[in-house]
Amino acid sequence: MLRGNGYSVLNGNAVQPFRQRVRNHTQFEPCMNQPIDESNATDRTWPPLVECWTQAVKHAAENAHQLQRASHPNADPTTHRRQWFDLWGQATESYLRSSEFLKLLKRHIDTLIAAKLAGDFDPADARAKGKTLSDDVRALSMSFGQLFPETKALPNRIHTGDACAATPDAPGNASKWATSFEVVYEETPLKLLHFKPRHARFAEPVLICFALVNRPYILDLKANRSVVRRLLDRGFDVYVIDWGSPDESDSALRLEDYVCSMLNNAVDFVCQRSRTPRLSLLGYCMGGTMSTLYAALHPERIGNLILMAAPIEFDGEDGLLNLWARPETFDVDGLIDAFGNCPGEFLQFVFQLMKPVQNFAEKQLSFMENANDAQFLDDFATIERWSNDTIPIAGETFRDFVSMLYQEDRLVNNQMVLAGETIRLAAIACPILLLVAQRDHLVPPESTLAIKERVSSQDVTSLSIEAGHIGLAVGSQAQRNLWPLAAEWIASHSTKR
Repeated sequence: MLRGNGYSVLNGNAVQPFRQRVRNHTQFEPCMNQPIDESNATDRTWPPLVECWTQAVKHAAENAHQLQRASHPNADPTTHRRQWFDLWGQATESYLRSSEFLKLLKRHIDTLIAAKLAGDFDPADARAKGKTLSDDVRALSMSFGQLFPETKALPNRIHTGDACAATPDAPGNASKWATSFEVVYEETPLKLLHFKPRHARFAEPVLICFALVNRPYILDLKANRSVVRRLLDRGFDVYVIDWGSPDESDSALRLEDYVCSMLNNAVDFVCQRSRTPRLSLLGYCMGGTMSTLYAALHPERIGNLILMAAPIEFDGEDGLLNLWARPETFDVDGLIDAFGNCPGEFLQFVFQLMKPVQNFAEKQLSFMENANDAQFLDDFATIERWSNDTIPIAGETFRDFVSMLYQEDRLVNNQMVLAGETIRLAAIACPILLLVAQRDHLVPPESTLAIKERVSSQDVTSLSIEAGHIGLAVGSQAQRNLWPLAAEWIASHSTKR
């Protein structure tokens, strides 16, 4: 079987594109008009959403199975597994983009906000009763196992998450990093980590600005899956910002506090310590957006700007986040006014719902099929530990980021103002390296590449691989093909010692 351009080709004969067949045949019944009448406020929030959402996915699964059997009645299920998952994923995503789902999502988020404001939502009480968002995700995972027969034989621990639960180590604990480091600077809640190469070959160090979502050790997860190691191997001094985990006292921190104060202080410290007027700034995801903001404000401090899956333009609809974060669906002011900080569990739940087939079915089947592969299991558990190691985002920073960027797209329109200064992308004139993943469901490549036409830089290079958002850092293809090229690009734009 060959695949290309959305078609399946069997024995040289093309059949109707599966994506079109899904659109023509899949029908959803998302129980939109059923009242939410549970007495407990916690029960009024996520469980009804999960129930309705799972019902829609079940319809998609049933239709996908029917379409596959109709096209290839005698096909080996294993041979067509990838096609089946693609089909199921496409059918599910069509629902997640539908007006029905957007209305449902808004209704339940509003219910969550109202319950918190009324004092009826107590996370501690919810945990005691087994009503956390994580519990709902695990229940959803088990329901997917019932939809896809091959996953029924999976160990129970995969459904409960016990094998992959996050460890309670402190954020800066070296045990979560594959490479040893030294904490060289602290500014609550920030810690600056220094990774020293055996032989430093370049005057300008690389400062990595990670996102405020999740923890930065994904960049040094294992020796063979480490962005940090690839840079060290090339001879760079590497510094990584660990933004820490904000508590209630940090809820008033704004985006300008992170960019204009903390990031600026980290850049000053690294430059002074390295005795160089500028450095290479590498930003990943949200950290890439923050790095771009900083580079526009302080172009004289940045020798090279490297952006990994960094959202720059926010008005497209390729990514579900852009669609779900619209003001008519997501009341960011209400959420932050109610909770103070944006809860980490809330973000994890949203991210997992974006790729349900991959997160709750395909991943489990891969686990089962590789249950005797020690290397696979070790990689699997390591990545799961990181993905479950959630942290909140400072409330006012989250409000700024969502409202000014996702909802108003100010950056590309020269309307973004931080600490009284307008951000103008045209102020950036340094060499730029753009790293994008073609299957990135969080940040579509087009969002990152949009910076090309808005900066003054004459040297802009882009590298792309067939991977997802996290695969851009830890994927085997990224480690084997992308990062040697990226490290060489930075080297060619740096000063040799």
